[in-house]
Amino acid sequence: MKAIIMAGGKGTRIAGIAHDIPKPMILIEGKPVLEHEIEGLREQGFTDILLTVGYLASTITDYFGDGRNFGVHIDYYVEREPLGNAGALLKLRNELTEDFLLLNGDAVFDVDFERMVSFHKAHNGLATLLTHPNDHPYDSGLILADEKNAVTEWLTKEDVRPEWYHNRVNAGVHIISPELLRQEFDTPKVDLDRQLLKPLAGTGRLYCYDSPEYVKDMGTPERYVQVCADYRSGKVQARNLRNRQKTIFLDRDGTINKYVGFLRHPENFELLPNAAEAIRMINESGYLAIVVTNQPIIARGEMTEVELRGIHDKMETLLGRKGAYIDALYYCPHHPHRGYPGEISALKIDCECRKPKPGMLLKAAADYHIDLSESWMIGDGENDVLAGQAAGCRTIQIGRHGIKSLWDAVQHIMGAEE
Repeated sequence: MKAIIMAGGKGTRIAGIAHDIPKPMILIEGKPVLEHEIEGLREQGFTDILLTVGYLASTITDYFGDGRNFGVHIDYYVEREPLGNAGALLKLRNELTEDFLLLNGDAVFDVDFERMVSFHKAHNGLATLLTHPNDHPYDSGLILADEKNAVTEWLTKEDVRPEWYHNRVNAGVHIISPELLRQEFDTPKVDLDRQLLKPLAGTGRLYCYDSPEYVKDMGTPERYVQVCADYRSGKVQARNLRNRQKTIFLDRDGTINKYVGFLRHPENFELLPNAAEAIRMINESGYLAIVVTNQPIIARGEMTEVELRGIHDKMETLLGRKGAYIDALYYCPHHPHRGYPGEISALKIDCECRKPKPGMLLKAAADYHIDLSESWMIGDGENDVLAGQAAGCRTIQIGRHGIKSLWDAVQHIMGAEE
């Protein structure tokens, strides 16, 4: 598969770091960010690379040449005048005959592309976006999708959004079919997101590939400092799903939010003190944050899965306002006992996912290549501990051994790491 890297950016917002070179040539640990990208692609077998360049193009072409010194083959498309971030693709459409990987030349990432390509091929869409949660969803565009990960809505920062929403953001890593380029535009510049991809929302031809892997642009001096620190610490490389992941599994009720019995309505959801701060600490560490929660209320017919998503959307929105996020969420809708008015018979089973059984943790481990022996389960009940132990995790029960809250539990884990 060909990889196309859009490397024509000037980097106006980051000019204080380097104003006399193209943004993709800014150094991270002694190498241009674009060189890090090319090396990562080569390591995964992507050796056919095309760079679209514009601002100070010769700085890039002189450095990389035809790519032979970097173990790849590089072609170039030079924009003589700004075409927008998709304009060059349209100029190249007659040369693009197969699906291709499309990347930003000013992003720092380490992604298992084999997984993403497999997802894309299985769904047979015109385009697949890599999506992830971030620590500022309130001022990011949001991707809304159905249960099959088909994008239903694409909300830009300017669009009106729901009061509560799932923290899912476009990371700027794409796989695109050349069929998408078979259209004409009457504008001098063509915007990838607004003119090519966003119109696909709701058509069943655009999919999102959710991943906790590291993808971050360095569009501001502050973000540049952060990605440099993450690269030095090894966080960038460690998050690639080819590597075994460490996870802190979290119960929901009584751990993240105030326990109110069976929680049926978003208005009754309230974060516990310092819960967001604890989850943000997990986000900043080498651990994933994954929620695993029993929801027998669904089997009992007292709440629909759509209504449950509304509660979880509120949780993610409130966490996002405080700079925190969860990487994934699993819930068990089953309940083995019968006799409830309105119960859903198909869900009244003795399943493998209902805690104290470890099914949700095992499913997450398979999905995200998790090393359960290096992971933790935190909850406020004995069933949480038993599920964690059955999965092979270390465990912490809130309310025991001096651990009074999620904040205390996470601090204990981080202290044990030192």
